[in-house]
Amino acid sequence: MKTLVIITHPHMEDSLINKKWKEELEKYPEKYTVHDLYSVYPDEKIDVAKEQQLIENYDKIVFQFPFYWFSSPPLLKKWFDEVLTYGWAYGSKSGFKVGGKKVALSITAGVEKEDYSASGEYKYTMEELARPYELSFEYIKAHYQGMFVYYGIELNSSKEWIDRSVPMYLEFIDKL
Repeated sequence: MKTLVIITHPHMEDSLINKKWKEELEKYPEKYTVHDLYSVYPDEKIDVAKEQQLIENYDKIVFQFPFYWFSSPPLLKKWFDEVLTYGWAYGSKSGFKVGGKKVALSITAGVEKEDYSASGEYKYTMEELARPYELSFEYIKAHYQGMFVYYGIELNSSKEWIDRSVPMYLEFIDKL
């Protein structure tokens, strides 16, 4: 079955790496469905029923986004708040429509991995900072598969460095 990749980047046209990943994913429509939230909802008015139906059609879901203020871009948070509703995603006998699905994160981070450590500038690892996602997935009974993080885009924006990430990212998704 295909993998749904939900991309949330508010300035995709200016992106280097998220745009490259999106372009690469779109080369394989038989393997991946790319769902760009800011393209679909430029007014940020989410069609909850449409999103829920989309989620129900996939067993593997990846959330791809740049790390913003130690979290995701705001539309992804809004998506979680509005789409993962009581009675559908959790909280009743008919809920847990995401339950059993494999979910993962794909994050681009501006600084180096060492900066996300106890001795680094930001004091916490990316795994620690992503715990709210992990806990949310656990709460809705989805099977969290971890994350793919590509660090250092602020310092390494060469075409070669960006291109190097593509096979690693596709391999991560394919192993879900």
